[in-house]
Amino acid sequence: MFCLSKGLSAPIGSMLAGTAAFIHEARRVRKRLGGGMRQLGVLAAAGIVALEEMIDRLVIDHRHAKMLAEGLAQLPGYQIDLETVQTNMVHVSVEGLGLTAKEFAGKLKRLSIKVSIRPPYMVRFVTHRHITEEHIATVLGAAKQIAEEYLTAKR
Repeated sequence: MFCLSKGLSAPIGSMLAGTAAFIHEARRVRKRLGGGMRQLGVLAAAGIVALEEMIDRLVIDHRHAKMLAEGLAQLPGYQIDLETVQTNMVHVSVEGLGLTAKEFAGKLKRLSIKVSIRPPYMVRFVTHRHITEEHIATVLGAAKQIAEEYLTAKR
């Protein structure tokens, strides 16, 4: 199964793949659990657009993630393994700043930058079709400002 609503920007939906017998059983279970929506065509249309028009632009999301990761790696206080940045997700440790992931996320939130946290120190950034190179520059600027503030305070 894979999700259409993450990197492909569909508003909802997942696809299930398997043998004919597996799909037959999955449909039977779905119906038993109440999954017989009549208006599924509207949702399927969004999935078709995602598959036909959004896949090629994933390259852009991945490039933006790599740009973000490389920028963060150059800043003091951030630990990131650049080899792990293969998609549109960037995982970085902020332990070197002397902040928890929650504290760091709070500082970014005040700047209208959203991240996910993996306590105690890991932060996850995700790029998508609404993120531009200018947004990446803004995030890197904020990360640099936070590093300067907290690393200077530690001295």
